[in-house]
Amino acid sequence: MDAVELLQGLVRIPSPNPPGDTIAVADFVAEQMRAIGCEVRQPAPPQKSKARNTIATLGMGEPRVMLHAHIDTVPIGATEAQKWSVDPYAGEVRDGALYGKGSIDDKAVLASMMQVMQDAARQEEQKGLNGTLILVAAAEEEVGGQLGTKWLADDGHLPVCDFIVVGEQTGNKVATAHKGVLRATVRTTGKSVHATNPDRGVNAIVAMSKIIAALERYHHDLSRLIHPVVGVPTCNIGLIAGGSTANAVPDACAIQLDRRMIPGEKPEEVVGELRAVVESLHLEPATASIGDFVYSRWFDSPLNTDHARCFMDCVRRRLDDDPGPVGYLPGSDAKHLMDLARGDMIIFGPGSYEVAHAADEHVRLEDYAQTTDILRDFVRRTLYAN
Repeated sequence: MDAVELLQGLVRIPSPNPPGDTIAVADFVAEQMRAIGCEVRQPAPPQKSKARNTIATLGMGEPRVMLHAHIDTVPIGATEAQKWSVDPYAGEVRDGALYGKGSIDDKAVLASMMQVMQDAARQEEQKGLNGTLILVAAAEEEVGGQLGTKWLADDGHLPVCDFIVVGEQTGNKVATAHKGVLRATVRTTGKSVHATNPDRGVNAIVAMSKIIAALERYHHDLSRLIHPVVGVPTCNIGLIAGGSTANAVPDACAIQLDRRMIPGEKPEEVVGELRAVVESLHLEPATASIGDFVYSRWFDSPLNTDHARCFMDCVRRRLDDDPGPVGYLPGSDAKHLMDLARGDMIIFGPGSYEVAHAADEHVRLEDYAQTTDILRDFVRRTLYAN
């Protein structure tokens, strides 16, 4: 099948997460890779057997190059479904673009990587490869990757590599970092009384308003820190809940916050900063607490190896433009692969993440072809025997 048909084949296999059943799409990738002579494995975590991954390998020895993309997508919500102008699982081509759920996130770059594997398989058969090429089609990225790439890495299914390409939407520029995130819940407790005499009670929402104002000041103070490609840390309050009726003083309120961390920030220090903000306030007789911390790691790579310089040159030559580096604002599975990167790791792929997770998701075929060309050129220059 040609490049368009390959991508259509992936898009036409729904893989929304939740529920995260990737068996069919993982099997499609495995079938294509076995057909060209790859060694193929399909591990799945025992906690979620339907979160099937596919790992295909060509060649042997060093250097080792990993091409990684995820095979799950976000689900289509009821509101989004009404906004699609095409069948989201048909892979329709229109005006130079291929439409479909997962077309840009993340199946276009996966299809590009599969084409590179096909090309490398022909090279291995004819002249051999000077090293190992590994394709990882991973489950669970859209829900954090704990039972996907992180499980694959922790359980020993993935090797240490000299260069890793994590497929995501970077406009075919080279992204070398993304932020981490620390989420937390703040709770205030007061005393409920009838609203006719509120001064006899303790209003938990009023107490929370003081915390919210302090967190907003903290957010602005964070702008003193800056990373060269991902910018500044942030603190956002995304959810609030409190009270039960307008004619009662609320005795409880809770907010959930999202603290984005730039590379180099330590989660334990950020937890300390957030605790200090809450504990510095005089809220008596109300009380406040912060907890339920959930941390997701940041990613950063220095681009200081020959492989990285080669990849940058491949991008520069194909785009006739500055290859970067740039930052990638969403998170990715790169954070789970940092301990496996003996050399550099980058995030790379066609299109923009702003098109993903939305109605009429699509990839421009020109961008898709550029991705394939750049990856193919890099693998040829890195692994092909003369």
